[in-house]
Amino acid sequence: MLRRKLHDGWLSVTVAPEHFDLAHVLRRPGKKPEVLLLHSQPRADDAQAGDLVALRKRLGLARYRCTNLLYEGEYQLLQVEPPEVPAAEVKEALRWRIRDSLNFPAEVATVDMLEIPSDPGIRGRTKQVFAVAASNELLSPRVALFDGARVPLLAIDIPELAQRNIAALFEQEERGLALLAFDDAGALLTFTFRGELIAVRRIDVSSPQLRQAEAARREQLFERIALEAQRSLDNFDRQHGQISVPRLLVSPLPEVPEFLDYLRKDISLPVAELDLAEVLDFPSLPELTLPLRQSQCLKALGAALRD
Repeated sequence: MLRRKLHDGWLSVTVAPEHFDLAHVLRRPGKKPEVLLLHSQPRADDAQAGDLVALRKRLGLARYRCTNLLYEGEYQLLQVEPPEVPAAEVKEALRWRIRDSLNFPAEVATVDMLEIPSDPGIRGRTKQVFAVAASNELLSPRVALFDGARVPLLAIDIPELAQRNIAALFEQEERGLALLAFDDAGALLTFTFRGELIAVRRIDVSSPQLRQAEAARREQLFERIALEAQRSLDNFDRQHGQISVPRLLVSPLPEVPEFLDYLRKDISLPVAELDLAEVLDFPSLPELTLPLRQSQCLKALGAALRD
């Protein structure tokens, strides 16, 4: 039986509590990455398998290399010192190094590692890595879901790396970038340099909270975000002062237009709104010119930028 050829690029499938987001992006040498497919739809209650089968038939998902993006709370990301063991043994040794920090038994965890690049020009600083862990009790049904729907799942990723992929497109040469993005799960602040994730901070304020808050409460949320963001910027400068971070990019919040002006008053860096049109091509998807749509699909697009 001949094996079906898969489309170039990656198609990300994000399974959020209430909806699916799918994005197919093709990287092209010397050109902007092109978004070839973007689709969102509500999830039926407890009917992921049926939803995914329907999506496979409607969008031809069997012809794509798929990556699934885990949702906040489905994994843990920890910054630790890597164990000094042979390369072939690092992940297993890392499992036991982080065991006391996990919310589930280390014995039933899948563990992976992402190196944090060493700071150029600084000697003597302890090497650090990001350890990523997820329970097999969560991952096994997820893999079975895709297998049962006959959708080729070739990778599983996390939001921090999806956001890193977006940030890398906005970096200026030999400059770092701070990117603050909001979604239904909360706010994620990432620091990148040379396309690599250097630091990350979660802020427990979501886009629905900002949209739905009354004026007084909204002001409190603004203050909290600005305070935590500025603390993170200050901490990054102390830890990585040799990396210049010239600006803070913020994902669009068109339903909360006053937020950017508030940040500009309280943040020490220039603050600008992210616009994917600067770094991506999407000639057949005019919906992506809308700021709200960019925010809704930012992580899905970032996951599809997997290289």
